[in-house]
Amino acid sequence: MSRLRLFLAAALLLVASAVGIRVLLARQAAIARRRIGKPLGEDSLDADRLWKRRLDGEPLDLLMLGDSLAAGLGAETRKQTLGGRLAKGVGAHLQRPVRLTTGAVVGAESPDLAAQIDGLPAGYRPHVAVILVGGNDVTHRIPVSVSAGHLAEAIRRLRAMGAQVVVGTCPDLGALRAVPQPLRRLAASMSRRLAEVQAETAAQAGAEPVDLRRAVGPMFSDEPDEMFSLDRFHPSPLGYRRTAEALLPAVHRAAARITPEAR
Repeated sequence: MSRLRLFLAAALLLVASAVGIRVLLARQAAIARRRIGKPLGEDSLDADRLWKRRLDGEPLDLLMLGDSLAAGLGAETRKQTLGGRLAKGVGAHLQRPVRLTTGAVVGAESPDLAAQIDGLPAGYRPHVAVILVGGNDVTHRIPVSVSAGHLAEAIRRLRAMGAQVVVGTCPDLGALRAVPQPLRRLAASMSRRLAEVQAETAAQAGAEPVDLRRAVGPMFSDEPDEMFSLDRFHPSPLGYRRTAEALLPAVHRAAARITPEAR
C-alpha cells in the first residue's frame, strides 16, 4: 500500500505541475500580447510596382508569399519592405527591371498559403517566389507536420507554374524580449524545430531554404532596439535590410536558374 500511495502522490504532483505550467504559460502569453499590441496596425505598405524600371530587358516577376515579414509590416517606406529590398537587389544584380507582386498577408499561417496562390491574377506566372511563414504557426500552436504539408504543397504549385522558389525559414522567436521567460525559451525551441522541418521540406520539394535563425537571429538578439520596430515583434527598416541581405544570394541563384523559355 505504501508503494501505491507513493505512486499516486507522484502522479498527482505531475498533474499539478503540468496544470501549473500551463497556467503560467497562458498568463505569460497574455502578458506578451499586451506588451506587443498592434501599434503598427494590420496593413502593410503597398510595395507592388515595377522596380528598376529604367533598366533594359523584360521584367523579372518576383512574388512574395507568407506572413507579415513577407508583407513588410514595420517598414516605414515601400523601399524598406522586404519585397522592395529584394526587388531592388535582384534588379541591380541582373540589370533588368523587377515586377513585384505581394500575396503575403499580415497574420498569415502556413495553411493560408493556398489561398494566397489562389488569389493571384489569372495567368500570372512568377519567375521567382519567396515564401516567409512560420512565426504565427508557432504562436497559434499549429502542428509542425501540418505546417510542413502546406509549405510543400505551396512549393509544388509554384514549381508547376514555372517559378523558382526560395523559402526563408521560421525566425528565432527566442529573440522576442517582449515575451517573458520561460515562454520565450519554449517559443525559441518550437521555432527552431519548425525551421529545421521547413528547410528539409523546402529542399525535398525543389526550393532553396535560407536559415534565417542562423543568418540574422543573432542580430535581432544582440541589437533588439535597432532590429525591431516599435512593437518589438516585427523588423525595423534595418531588420528588413539585414533579412534581405540574408535572402538575396538565394534569390540571385534562383533567378539564374530561370529557363530561357521562362525569361
